[in-house]
Amino acid sequence: MASGIPAFSVVGLPDKAVAESRERVRSALSALGLALPPRRITVNLSPADLAKEGSHFDLPIALGLLATMDVISRENIEGFVALGELALDGAISPVAGVLPAAIHANALGLGLICPASQGGEAAWAGEVQVLAPETLLGLINHFKGRSILAAPEPKLMEDLISYPDMADIKGQESAKRALEVAAAGGHNMLMVGPPGSGKSMLASRLPGILPPLDPTEALAVSMIHSVAGELKNGGLLKTRPYRDPHHSASMPSLVGGGLKVKPGEISLAHHGVLFLDELPEFQRAALEALRQPLETGQTSIARANAHVTYPARFQLIAAMNPCRCGYLGDPYQTCNRAPKCGADYQGKISGPMFDRIDLHVDVPAVSPADLSQPAASENSAEIAKRVAAARIIQRVRFQNLGEDKLRTNAEADGNLLEEIAAPSKEGRSLLSEATEKMRLTARGYHRILKVARTLADLDAREKITRVHVAEALAYRRIVPGRQLEIIN
Repeated sequence: MASGIPAFSVVGLPDKAVAESRERVRSALSALGLALPPRRITVNLSPADLAKEGSHFDLPIALGLLATMDVISRENIEGFVALGELALDGAISPVAGVLPAAIHANALGLGLICPASQGGEAAWAGEVQVLAPETLLGLINHFKGRSILAAPEPKLMEDLISYPDMADIKGQESAKRALEVAAAGGHNMLMVGPPGSGKSMLASRLPGILPPLDPTEALAVSMIHSVAGELKNGGLLKTRPYRDPHHSASMPSLVGGGLKVKPGEISLAHHGVLFLDELPEFQRAALEALRQPLETGQTSIARANAHVTYPARFQLIAAMNPCRCGYLGDPYQTCNRAPKCGADYQGKISGPMFDRIDLHVDVPAVSPADLSQPAASENSAEIAKRVAAARIIQRVRFQNLGEDKLRTNAEADGNLLEEIAAPSKEGRSLLSEATEKMRLTARGYHRILKVARTLADLDAREKITRVHVAEALAYRRIVPGRQLEIIN
């Protein structure tokens, strides 16, 4: 504050939301019966050459003013990181990014001041002191000793999502088997079949057979959703995310970016499932942008104003029709443009993208005989038990090898994969013969080993046998037009 013509300025490259904080702060102080002194007030957001954005600057600006006006002591706020949006009546509203801010404050040895509705989110950051007032007046009374703010308790999100059951699906036994394998090993999967064959139904039931997030995964996933402003009710997520964007989604919405460089769908699906229905209908550039995250488990977004890396260890489940009309190969609904129709439609997806998908499954139309049968006796809970048992085997194996960061077979690579997924002599012979005749790439070779390792884990077998290799090969895509010789 300085002498001169009364003014209230915010400097340091503020965006519109930060610049408008002047009026929100002025109104919030007025609601407390406080008026800004008739002086020249300048709020400097340092460093001055870094653009500032968001409404979470409201609370720290208000606290700075209150300390300068001697309403509260500077010593009271020196040991805290503060963020929150102010309402006109002095209430403190939720903002994005409270959980990572709390973790950073804990690393610096500071406390955190955040909105009351997000105190349960910030409490997961460790031993950090968290003050979560509902109003600015409540925070002032806490600092003056008139009332004490209770420390918030760590909070979990209420599990309100109810996933459909696998028992609802009639027929499609091979597709259900492939879905179980994908869940057990975290493998990518593509389902190809005519309209109405149940591809979307199968994908929607995958989250119901996946194990819940462990504490480390829950914290990582919740931090991403917090940054994106999608962590509701101030609690940590405990169920694996399931994201199913529409095929009109742009590349920034999938991989992240935009004006504020927010995480995209692949990061919001971290440690969960990304379902892309009608895969060829997505923009080609958007699909090609998924290739690197599928390999590395992270996405690096480079923009003129920012360079950000977000985690993106997601499981891709995709579905598509065999051609544009959807009935390629159907003897009863022939296509006048076959087979060119199917080749052009599938040609929208590049070979490298197909090569990164472990399981390619045909989902034929369900016959009337299957539809008339009673519901399947095996439900999602029974399948989930087998998936959880296979995941435990993988977790223990990686821990014994000193690879604590790895959780599923799909994440293994290099020499580690050769160590954990070495097949038997008969299995290796079959794999070598298939690699030559199917013209498999090195990536395809290793992905077959990963699937075979998962199949052995589901059978609780330490050694990968010829049967496991054969089933893994059956899930591998054969390039259209290339005939595969029968392997005896």
